[in-house]
Amino acid sequence: MCQHQPPCPAADDPAREAARILFTHPEQGWSLLCNGVVLFDDTGQLLPDGSPITPHRGPAPHRSSAHAA
Repeated sequence: MCQHQPPCPAADDPAREAARILFTHPEQGWSLLCNGVVLFDDTGQLLPDGSPITPHRGPAPHRSSAHAA
C-alpha cells in the first residue's frame, strides 16, 4: 500500500503508528494510516485484517504526577 521511500512500517510491525496519515477525521476520532491501519484518538487501532488493538496510552498526566509526590 505504501509508496513512500523509505516505506512506512507495515501493519504487523510494532512501529505501525509511525506510518503517514492518508486521511484524518478528527471530528470522528480516527485516521487512516498509509499501511492500512485505522488509528483512533484513544490509541486503539483496527488492523487491515479486521483485528483490533486495544488502547494503550499510559496513565493520564494528572494521575502520574499525583503518584510521584
